[in-house]
Amino acid sequence: MMFFLPIFMLVLFGYAVSFDVRHIPLAVLDRDRSLTSREFVSNFTNSGYFELVEYLFSDDDFADRLDSGKVKVIFNIPRDFSRKVAAGEKAEVQVLVDGSDPTWASSALSYINTISENYYRTLIPKTGQPVNLVTRVWYNETLRSLNFFIPGLICIILMMMSATLTSQTIVSEKEQGAMEGLVVSPIRKNELMLGKVLPYVMIAFADVLVVTAIGVFWFQVPFKGSLFLLAVNAFIFLIGAMGIGMLISTVAGSSQEAMQIALLATMLPGMLLSGFVFPLESMPSFLQGLSYFIPARYFLTILRGLFLKGVGFNHLWSEMFFMTILSSFIMIASVMRFKKRIG
Repeated sequence: MMFFLPIFMLVLFGYAVSFDVRHIPLAVLDRDRSLTSREFVSNFTNSGYFELVEYLFSDDDFADRLDSGKVKVIFNIPRDFSRKVAAGEKAEVQVLVDGSDPTWASSALSYINTISENYYRTLIPKTGQPVNLVTRVWYNETLRSLNFFIPGLICIILMMMSATLTSQTIVSEKEQGAMEGLVVSPIRKNELMLGKVLPYVMIAFADVLVVTAIGVFWFQVPFKGSLFLLAVNAFIFLIGAMGIGMLISTVAGSSQEAMQIALLATMLPGMLLSGFVFPLESMPSFLQGLSYFIPARYFLTILRGLFLKGVGFNHLWSEMFFMTILSSFIMIASVMRFKKRIG
């Protein structure tokens, strides 16, 4: 721990800790479809900060794209854009920004303003009028940071608590000398693991309701989604988090070692590789790939979607699917590891 941990933390923080936001997914509804409108969009896509992912065909698509999280910024260019620019009239472009993540939104707004000012400098000598951007922030209009951090804190706290508590279950039996009695007892291995996990799941499930209520009523974070979806996803997530603790408990030599491993295995990845604070898109590819094996990544996206956007199963099914697969794999791995140890 003395030699490995500092090196590990330095490398992880060095690559993961970055507030620089690049490749912001951009969608464009170009009603004008002219060379002028394409040149306007290219000023943003060529900057390296925005990545054009889709051309839209109707403003009915705005809510769906922003709800899904696949798009963070939308440009709505009117039909008379090129005519007004050529005539020296003030042309307006509507800009919609996903404000559920203030880091993304603030960076996007800053980049948009900077790039727009540069575009205006080239436009004004020719036409005398700049393009007027009408900006609107969705979901978190005031960019209140608590609306972003409270759902993330709920996710990280539940993961750390669940894994830390269950990391003591099997190793404590070894320290107390009760493992031999469990081995010779008629109880099956999966029944033993279920008996160890189920009480903690019930307690943690109650904690989900408590911390959600505190977030909504004390910190005034809006909850726009379905409580049923929250309960289902929280249960799936807790199974995975508890499974991490159980897996650690089967390999740890002591309670102290189990707790240290549990904290290290949940706190650092949960805070750095889940999107809790630092944008995943700004990290190196190998860290982005590693984040797909962190259950908090999926649950965090679900929580923010339920709290701020009020989205339903149609936008959350992929996160639910991958989180279910990952949680099931972790729990099965912990059962198999325990079976191997006593076999």
